[in-house]
Amino acid sequence: MKKNQFKKAIKRCALLVAGFAVAFSTPLVALADAGYTYCYDYWGEVKESPDAYEVVGQFSAADLEIEKIFKYESANLHSLNKPSSITVVGDSVYVTDSGNNRILEFKHPDPQTFDFVRCIDSFKGADNNTFNYPTDFQVDEEGNMYVADYNNDRIVKLDSKLNFVLEFTKPNDATLGDNTSFKPKKIEVDSAGRVYCVAFGINKGLVKYEADATFSGFVGATPVSYDFTDYMWKRFATQEQRERSVSFVPTEYDNLYMDHEGFIYVVSAFVKEEDLKANKMDSIRKLNLMGSDILIRNGDFPVYGDLYMGTGGGKTGPSRMMDITAFPNKVYMGLDGNRGRIFAYDSQGHMLYAFGGIGNIAGYFSKPVSLEHMGYEVLVLDETGFITTFIPTEYGSLIYRAIDEFDGGEYAKSGETWQEVMDANGNYDLAYIGVGRSLLRQERYKEAMEYFELKYNDDNYSKAFKQYRKVWVEEHIFTVFIILLVIILVPMIIGRIKMIKFQIDTADIFRF
Repeated sequence: MKKNQFKKAIKRCALLVAGFAVAFSTPLVALADAGYTYCYDYWGEVKESPDAYEVVGQFSAADLEIEKIFKYESANLHSLNKPSSITVVGDSVYVTDSGNNRILEFKHPDPQTFDFVRCIDSFKGADNNTFNYPTDFQVDEEGNMYVADYNNDRIVKLDSKLNFVLEFTKPNDATLGDNTSFKPKKIEVDSAGRVYCVAFGINKGLVKYEADATFSGFVGATPVSYDFTDYMWKRFATQEQRERSVSFVPTEYDNLYMDHEGFIYVVSAFVKEEDLKANKMDSIRKLNLMGSDILIRNGDFPVYGDLYMGTGGGKTGPSRMMDITAFPNKVYMGLDGNRGRIFAYDSQGHMLYAFGGIGNIAGYFSKPVSLEHMGYEVLVLDETGFITTFIPTEYGSLIYRAIDEFDGGEYAKSGETWQEVMDANGNYDLAYIGVGRSLLRQERYKEAMEYFELKYNDDNYSKAFKQYRKVWVEEHIFTVFIILLVIILVPMIIGRIKMIKFQIDTADIFRF
């Protein structure tokens, strides 16, 4: 067995033992109720961390001054009623206030300010010109607006002056029965005006429309998960038994986010624990234009949030990824609706940190439903009607700076910044790996190997060792050649001398 395979086998055994220890002992609650900000070490143990983000604002409807803006007769319209999504476009923030059938637009010049701009609750140019439980809102590059009008079974496209342009309706697809309704939950729009939709009850992937509202197919259906024994049972079951059994169907998506490169991150909130642990399903995927999952998973652990899924703090089961957002540096964040946590991962699938929780104090949530970012600021919408804004701490900013410097080719600076991160948090494995990667790029292979070895980073250690061996051979090739030559020639010379001496010694004997 190769060295890295052996280490991984040991690691799996250690994690298994740790899992049994967690399952049958009181520390389970401590793991499930980890500190506000934490990460995992190589062995899967929870390590408390300096806060990567800090709360700078928590805004209720009163803070947003909705009551002052609107002189509604109904008191319900003075607050947010089951808001379902928050959308950032430039310095504007749009809140989809589903229960009140409207979208609220605010200017957000800084993390502590929301200035009301307008309320979008109707439009011009159509007979049915109001919304019925809108669930998402997007704006394309030309300023056109798209509203997922859930209970009206449509996606509405409006221009910037709220004039009706067109609507996207139920896909004309033979696999969708006549009784299947079209309930768009979440939407995204690409640079060409194509619309991608997560629709309730449609588990064939994302519904894709061309810019003219023509349905063009389904994108990125999840792999089918099934148990082999159930499959064999269905093969021999009667027709009646098969009809009463659960079908093997793909998992439905719950949300999506399109990054600046046009790749689509999708999340599934209700993936079974056994499917996650068996790698049969993923709660987070990244789709290319062909619908293939290209998410890189090179981290020590799967990309699905909390590793420990036992009961703690009144919650049980895996993380339920309700929403996702991604920064230009390819760091992405998933919002866990189960325990109210935000999980950040880098482009390679390493978990950078996790923070948040369920509670009623700053930085915690009651029922988080939507996640967005503006720069490195993070905004979280709670169904109870609160918006929480976070900005990176000095520690969090160092992590981002180190990643950005490395991606920009400033490897020496990146290593120095990772060293600062390490000084702030000696338990942070990625800081050691970051320094190692920086040294590797600077061709300081032997030093890089030392950092990788400290954190059992086998893949990078192998890369550094391979380069170190190559450089060593190049530098010592003459010496190696001389040594090899000596090893080969010396025995030959000694043998030749012995043979000549033997011939001389025996020549006198044969003469007489």
